[in-house]
Amino acid sequence: MIAPEQKARVTYDNILRLSDDPDVNDAIKFLREREIVHFQRFGEGLQLLRERLNQNNVYFMNPAIDL
Repeated sequence: MIAPEQKARVTYDNILRLSDDPDVNDAIKFLREREIVHFQRFGEGLQLLRERLNQNNVYFMNPAIDL
């Protein structure tokens, strides 16, 4: 896992251990789940980038669409 996301999850887990307020717990659980989704999407983006970098026709700039 990427360091900031991992630190955030640990922080959210610690807050959940200390909190007994259901409203706070719901908000923290949402934030923790959001970190997991961010990590998954980042991994998917990296995979797409790797696939495209392995193609033979990768250009730094495309003059047809570059302004």
